[in-house]
Amino acid sequence: MTIGRVQSPRIIRIGGGVSAETGDVLTQLGLSRPLIVTDKTLVELGHVAKVTDGLDAAGIPYGIFDGVIEDPTDTCLEEGLAAFGAAEFDCIIGLGGGSPMDTAKAISFMSVNPGHVRDYKAPTQIDKCGPPTILIPTTGGTGSELTRWCVITDTVKTEKYNLSGLAAVATAAIIDWEFTVTKPWRITADTAVDSLTHAMEAYVSRKAFAYTDAFALSAMPLIAKHVRAACMDGSNAQAREGLMLAASQAGMAFSNASVALVHGMSRPIGAHFHVAHGLSNAMLLPAVTAFSIDHASRRYADCARVMNMATSSDSDAVACGKLVEGLRRLNDDLRVPAPSAQGLDKDRYFATLPVMAQQALASGSPQNNPRVPTEAEIVQLYKDIW
Repeated sequence: MTIGRVQSPRIIRIGGGVSAETGDVLTQLGLSRPLIVTDKTLVELGHVAKVTDGLDAAGIPYGIFDGVIEDPTDTCLEEGLAAFGAAEFDCIIGLGGGSPMDTAKAISFMSVNPGHVRDYKAPTQIDKCGPPTILIPTTGGTGSELTRWCVITDTVKTEKYNLSGLAAVATAAIIDWEFTVTKPWRITADTAVDSLTHAMEAYVSRKAFAYTDAFALSAMPLIAKHVRAACMDGSNAQAREGLMLAASQAGMAFSNASVALVHGMSRPIGAHFHVAHGLSNAMLLPAVTAFSIDHASRRYADCARVMNMATSSDSDAVACGKLVEGLRRLNDDLRVPAPSAQGLDKDRYFATLPVMAQQALASGSPQNNPRVPTEAEIVQLYKDIW
């Protein structure tokens, strides 16, 4: 019998406009002075004001740290820790995409755990919890608001660290799809494929179980149905709501079943070449699926069928072929470039492949894949997508 182990926030509120209830969530938790961790773009877009207006109305004082950068680093984390220590804050609100939410998590647990963040990289489990975190996603991709994971980049070792444990689970998640209507095409596409990768990898993971399967199987068709419409019309409320729900469901799936080879290979691309995480996932997803598919054909066929890329009458083999073709077609529709078309330096890319393959394996994610790759096979996959 498979034993599933689930970690999730104590409070989850989800729906259009629910961010207005942030003050109420703080009151419910007995909290009264948050530090809001975000980035300057979200301040400029007015998303931060949408939350702080409600806090002002509730008479809740707060501070703002808006120094989060894309793919947050250990240096960014140290700046956030300094901001948190500068006043008597009793909790942290992470507002934004994966970068602000992951930074908020890391500020929380590193405020009570000694040393450098690299001391806690996976497979270490960080279970000594810091102050409560309330996460409010604005992109609908990472699912970080519901996961036990966060990712921080080491500026010295040029490596993205997977960090996980009870300390990385939010206390509360407030999921408001209305934030996402300002997302441009590229970010909409990349975050949606990030969610799709979470759901697919959770479903085919060696750690999958019935509870995570339910979330993954619900997320995949929502993404397949809505991603193109959301890209074409950012104000499409039904599509935006569907993608935000799918991102959260996929987050619950992979948080508890783990990701696999796509994510293992994606993080080094981001660390070394600063490609957005969702975009690097998209670059890899069709090739890694084709590499892995014969080792979990029934599960991959399920993915094809729930996304209407194959029919119930198709054999597993036919459905698997249609899945790979469907993922390639999705990348074409979403204008996903190959690394060679993304402006990466070819000589540096190929010279870095051995290190990237080693880092991918060291992350532990490839070991969850239906087909566990060798270092040489990972190098070849990196070459194949170039």
